[in-house]
Amino acid sequence: MSDLKAPSQSVANPWRAEVIRDFARSELFQRTFQEGMDLVEETATYLDGAGRQASKLLSRSAALAYAAESMRLTTRLMQVASWLLVQRAVREGDMPPDAACEDRYRLAAAEVCRNSGEAEGLPSELNTLLDRSERLYERVRHLDRRMYVEDEVVEAPHSVLSQLDRLKSAFGS
Repeated sequence: MSDLKAPSQSVANPWRAEVIRDFARSELFQRTFQEGMDLVEETATYLDGAGRQASKLLSRSAALAYAAESMRLTTRLMQVASWLLVQRAVREGDMPPDAACEDRYRLAAAEVCRNSGEAEGLPSELNTLLDRSERLYERVRHLDRRMYVEDEVVEAPHSVLSQLDRLKSAFGS
């Protein structure tokens, strides 16, 4: 058995490391980080307080929807918070940009985090938190794809074109 390791997602181009560092140092990151952490705190306060009280007053079907949506909300926010903390680690020099490119630091659980449609009978404050968290998740997902995922597709050489380039080089045309 070979001791070869699968290639990790490293920063293939030096410019990618700079893009990651620049974002981590940007005002956009700072605002997004603050918004994310504030929303996590606001959601925890709601779910532990007013939300808990409101859920006790719901019908059985609405209470089930409340439980499902509060889990979706929590999962979505934990995904965002984890991603933002990785970017902060890059900013503070605790993590190199190429380590931040690893798959384990990408947003996950998209199927769970995506909106399932507004369930009827949920408290309006929960619906507001669901909406705000989904908008934040989609913005962070966009940033994640732009910084880490989409460029990898662009960087990968097209196999047919690379073969044509080799033929051109071989025959000097």
